[in-house]
Amino acid sequence: MPPTRRRGGNTAATASNQATLSFGSKSRVTKPSVVPSIRSQKAKDLETLDASLSKESSVEDISEPEQVPVTPTESPQPHVAELAVRSQARAEIQQPLSSEDEKAGKVTELQLRQYWKREEARRKGPRVHQADLTLRERILRHFDLSSQYGPCIGIARLKRWRRAHMLGLKPPIEVLAVLLKQDDDVKQRAYIDELMS
Repeated sequence: MPPTRRRGGNTAATASNQATLSFGSKSRVTKPSVVPSIRSQKAKDLETLDASLSKESSVEDISEPEQVPVTPTESPQPHVAELAVRSQARAEIQQPLSSEDEKAGKVTELQLRQYWKREEARRKGPRVHQADLTLRERILRHFDLSSQYGPCIGIARLKRWRRAHMLGLKPPIEVLAVLLKQDDDVKQRAYIDELMS
């Protein structure tokens, strides 16, 4: 049975002399507004600045803006995170070869293309934004964004693959094959990690 409402003059609000909220037109809250009789100092400063600029220069006197040479923002030295990931990758590569490393060494280019074709078949549409990337970089970026293998920020790709394998998450052997190839174009730092730093 639903609770009944108490009727009568002795409610909790009246018993404690607490005012009740009213949502009608009488409960309107407004801020007191002060009409400034004098203009603000900012308005005065702006007017004097405008007046001085109009006296000093006319439209004909304005020259073209100077061309500032654009320098790349990248420094010649790598980022601190990049150095940390490189040292992690070196340590992982120096470890003795495991059975997975030997299997990955036997993966051919045809098997890599077949793996990527299967991954693309799972999607509803093609990855148009990755049209200019190599097959190896596409595989690695897909691995970077696969969250089921753990976070990819601040860890070398090879170390992340081995950690996922150790935890029984079954990362693809094709990713390990790409990572173990001794090419200079294979980066150990995840692309998303580069974007975040």
